[in-house]
Amino acid sequence: MTHIDEAPTPTGAVPRATAPPQGREKKLSGRDRLVVITMVTVPLALVLWLVWVPALGSVVLSFGKWNGFGDLDTIEWVGFQNYEDIVTIYPPFWPAIQHNLIWLGFLFLFPTVLGMLLAVVLDREMRGSRFYQTAFYMPVVLSLALIGFIWQLFYSRDQGLINDVFGTQIDWYGDPDINLWAVLVATAWRHTGYIMLIYLAGLKGVDASLREAAAVDGAGEVKTFFHVIFPVMRPINMVVIVIVVIESLRAFDLVWVINKGRNGLEVIGALVAQNVIGEATRYGFGSALAVIMMLISSVFITIYLRNVFREERRG
Repeated sequence: MTHIDEAPTPTGAVPRATAPPQGREKKLSGRDRLVVITMVTVPLALVLWLVWVPALGSVVLSFGKWNGFGDLDTIEWVGFQNYEDIVTIYPPFWPAIQHNLIWLGFLFLFPTVLGMLLAVVLDREMRGSRFYQTAFYMPVVLSLALIGFIWQLFYSRDQGLINDVFGTQIDWYGDPDINLWAVLVATAWRHTGYIMLIYLAGLKGVDASLREAAAVDGAGEVKTFFHVIFPVMRPINMVVIVIVVIESLRAFDLVWVINKGRNGLEVIGALVAQNVIGEATRYGFGSALAVIMMLISSVFITIYLRNVFREERRG
């Protein structure tokens, strides 16, 4: 509402309207304030209880030895001994690090690139594109554990499709020389559709005038994508990088249902489960492994958030 200045005005002059004072904010009613407080505190409490409390608890337990039985007073505090034992005398640790790095490199080089290529092709609104999108995205809704069972139909030594077609007797899941690569192929089946959907959504948001300007300048489709479209999708690229890194570090479900992360399928996530819920029940040792995995993940997440905040300041 505007306010009418009641100061005297010359005859025939129209009263001057003044704007309301700046800086005043409308006060919330008691009910609205309660709703806002509830919407903030309930998610915050859940995040603290389900994320931060277990994370900090793992950090604390990583400095002690505890088998999970008895009170917390029975914890034997050993300082950094768990971390020292992990990197020096725990045989599966360094193979697990190597396998996670292979997992990371494989996801970057194959399913990520393939997903991006599929997104570019399907973005052309070709005939049947909706069917292909659904077909490629279907594995994403399945859990990795279920995917492991599905691919058993292909990899089984006695009844698998691959061995039946080629007349071989290869134990794809049991042979430690090849089971990691067999698992990575099954993972790629799911990961490709996920990356395709992310890039497809990003391509839909690209300004069409950029493509038109590149076409006017005589640039082909390949040159337009790599020199115009791909740089514009930098936020999408950063999201994909973080997703790939996290997926490679939290690789667990698939290897656990196959052989519980042993015999050539050692990954950090499986080592944590083996020590926390396995036969050993070494909560301190398993927590130290979890902290190492969390620290590695935090490095990439910090880089991503730094880039996000930098882009916001530039904007």
